[in-house]
Amino acid sequence: MKLNIEGLLVYFPYDYIYPEQYSYMLELKRTLDAKGHGVLEMPSGTGKTISLLSLIVAYQRAFPLEVTKLIYCSRTVPEIEKVVEELRKLMEFYSKETGETNNFLALALSSRKNLCIHPEVSSLRFGKEVDGKCHSLTASYIRAQRHSNPNQPVCRFYEEFDAVGRQVPLPAGIYNLDDLKDFGRRKGWCPYYLARYAILHANIVVYSYHYLLDPKIADLVSKELAKKSVVVFDEAHNIDNVCIDSMSVNITRRTLDRCQNNVDTLQNTIQKIKETDAAKLREEYRRLEDQLGLSLLTLEQLQSEEMLKKITQIAHQT
Repeated sequence: MKLNIEGLLVYFPYDYIYPEQYSYMLELKRTLDAKGHGVLEMPSGTGKTISLLSLIVAYQRAFPLEVTKLIYCSRTVPEIEKVVEELRKLMEFYSKETGETNNFLALALSSRKNLCIHPEVSSLRFGKEVDGKCHSLTASYIRAQRHSNPNQPVCRFYEEFDAVGRQVPLPAGIYNLDDLKDFGRRKGWCPYYLARYAILHANIVVYSYHYLLDPKIADLVSKELAKKSVVVFDEAHNIDNVCIDSMSVNITRRTLDRCQNNVDTLQNTIQKIKETDAAKLREEYRRLEDQLGLSLLTLEQLQSEEMLKKITQIAHQT
């Protein structure tokens, strides 16, 4: 189905459209024209996702210099996958109707846990374990150690991507998480770092709220994304909870006990350093006494005129 939304040609990949969908796209079009912010709501099950995608993709194609990228933020991996599949259906409809080859690059991005293909790392159960193990194989200082120690383990998928993958752009197409993993296996490249690199050049990016709202993650992943991007927060009523989670820390009794042990260890280490330094200082002073023939003196005594003369005489004699 083709729609005319206030002069904008919109391709809609279904044979029927609800009145709510048309009204939704109309308000979205006006929001984009105004280059402002919008809060839109639709009943569940009325095709909100495909309405958003159809209108914004049409706007991207009509005004490529004004809207360079669509960033679609969702909460969970199943929801991200659903958005990608709707987008795939839309792009197939474009190709069918226009006869043109799809030149859009759209991809999903998720955590290492959902994208890793390293046999050992991907078998770990928890996301934090996967992140930690990945870091132990890809950190710059670990890779530097391999130059002097060939037995130092590294991730061969990351090494191959770093050597070759950065120079080869990801081909146009629609990539969900499994597509990225399959592509990574064929090329021998890390899908996670491939996706992180490819989002800079992609027309459409679908990922979690955290990649844009959590400062710790956003500074690494989303800092260099285009300024002329349209950002969509699906189910935006969850933004508050995501922000709270991002800036919150859970402290357990075990964490407090370990902190106390670390403080005690630090205090003991500092005390040992002080004692060592004091012993070195006393030894140096005794050596100075032996050389100058002086007894232990106070600062005031050393500063007296008579004592300064005596020290000067001894210095001339030696």
